Amino acid sequence: MKKICACMLALGIMLSGCGSDTSPSEKTKDLSEAKVGVIQLMQHDALDASYEGFEEVLLEAGIKKENIDYQVAGDQANCQTVADKLVNGNNDLIYAIATPALQSVASATNELPIIGCAITDYESTKLVKSNDAPGGNVTGASDLTPIEEQFHLMKQLLPDAKKVAIMYCGSEDNSIFQGNIAEQVAKDNGYEYKVYKVSDSNDIQVVTEKIVSDEMDVIYIPTDNLLATYMSSVEAVASPAKIPCIVGEEGMCKSGGFATYGINYKNLGKLAGQQAVAILKGEKTAADTPIAQLKAEDCTMVINLKVAKKCGLSTNKADYPKEANFIE
Repeated sequence: MKKICACMLALGIMLSGCGSDTSPSEKTKDLSEAKVGVIQLMQHDALDASYEGFEEVLLEAGIKKENIDYQVAGDQANCQTVADKLVNGNNDLIYAIATPALQSVASATNELPIIGCAITDYESTKLVKSNDAPGGNVTGASDLTPIEEQFHLMKQLLPDAKKVAIMYCGSEDNSIFQGNIAEQVAKDNGYEYKVYKVSDSNDIQVVTEKIVSDEMDVIYIPTDNLLATYMSSVEAVASPAKIPCIVGEEGMCKSGGFATYGINYKNLGKLAGQQAVAILKGEKTAADTPIAQLKAEDCTMVINLKVAKKCGLSTNKADYPKEANFIE
C-alpha cells in the first residue's frame, strides 16, 4: 500500500453546481475594510486552533478584528442557519471550519470565495474539481492525518497489541474516509481489527463498553469532530480497562488519548489565512488556489503520561521516542 502521510498527501477535490465567476466578490485593496465571515462547526481544541491561526494571519495583514464575524454553529443541524446569515452579511469571504460548515456555506453561495479548514478529503465533498485547480469558489487546507505513521507509532509503543478497535462517527464524511484508510493500514500491519461506529454523543459510552467487552487491545480514533468533543467519555471507560487510545491529533490526546502523531491545527489555520489574504488582495481566486498541505516536519508526536499511568503503561519519558512531547 502506498504510504499515507497527512502532511504530504495531496487530495483530489471536485466542485459541483458552481459554474459561476470565481473571482472574489470585490477585490479589496484596503484590507482594513475587508469583512470576513467565519463558521465553525463546534468547539474543541483542533477547530479552535484552526480559527486562532487563521485570525492571527488576518490581523497581521491589516484586517480589523471587528470585521471578522466569528460564529460557532454548535452542531450540524444549525450550520445552514449560520451559513445563510454569513452569506447575507456583506462579507467579502467566508472561512468554514469542518466539513458540515463548508458544505452549508457552499450550498448558500457559488459567488463568495470560501476557504475551508479542518477538512480531510475535499473530493468527497464534491465541491471542487481538483486539488491543483479547484475551479470554483471553494478552496482551503486539508487535515488528513498520517494514518500509516500513527499505526507505526501504535506498534512501537504497544508492541503486544494484536486487536485494534477502529472507532469513529459514522455520519462524518471525513471520519468515514479516514476509517476506510485505517482498516487497510491495520490489515497491512497484520492487526486483527473491528470497526465501531457512533452516531451521536449518546452512543459513545455504550460503544466503548462494547470495545471493552470484546477485549480489544487498543482503540484507534482518527480526527473526528464528535469524538474529539467527547474524548473524555471514551477515556473514562477505556482507561480503567487498560485499553489505550491512539488518536488523530494533539487536542484529542490532551482530552484522553494516549498518543498521537499528527498535524498542528493552528499552523493549518495559518495556511488557510494566507490563502484568504491572497484572495482578498485580488492576487488569487479560489478557483486557482490549490488545496494547502502542511509539510511532514509539521507533524508532532504527543504522549499523555497521565493516561499511560491509568492504562498501566510506562510513565518514564526515557522509555519513549526522543522526539515525543509529553502531557503530564
